[in-house]
Amino acid sequence: MTAMAPARNAPDLSYLLDHTSHVLRTQMSAALAEVGLTARMHCVLVHALEEERTQIQLAEIGDMDKTTMVVTVDALESAGLAERRPSSRDRRARIIAVTEKGARLAEQSRRIVDRVHEDTLQTLPSGDREALLRALNQLAGDHLATPEESPGTVRRARQSKK
Repeated sequence: MTAMAPARNAPDLSYLLDHTSHVLRTQMSAALAEVGLTARMHCVLVHALEEERTQIQLAEIGDMDKTTMVVTVDALESAGLAERRPSSRDRRARIIAVTEKGARLAEQSRRIVDRVHEDTLQTLPSGDREALLRALNQLAGDHLATPEESPGTVRRARQSKK
């Protein structure tokens, strides 16, 4: 006897958001790889350029754990794109400073990211684009703004390695 799957009474929002997010991340990753960056490297560069930020602040913005952030900044330093420096505001803190080479590459990567986003949105009719962005912004700023505390660890989808 085979088990019957329960009938769906509502769209599977989790699947739709997870799947489209995953595919967009893979497209972004491939596009940024053309200039030798990962999405995390791009994130650190552009946010470090906005204002003086510590490694911890940048990790929070990029939703990275401490180890991932250290590896990312090490890679940026090795490539001559950023460096760790003492903060001008707090001598105990160290900030991530973007080099001139890093700033040029960040501008290039920002154009790449904008292009990937625009290419994705262009697949929708104009009204649907506006509605999608408005709805996602509303969810991100309200009902889905803060993760729930959970007794178990909620894992993100694993990236496949090719």
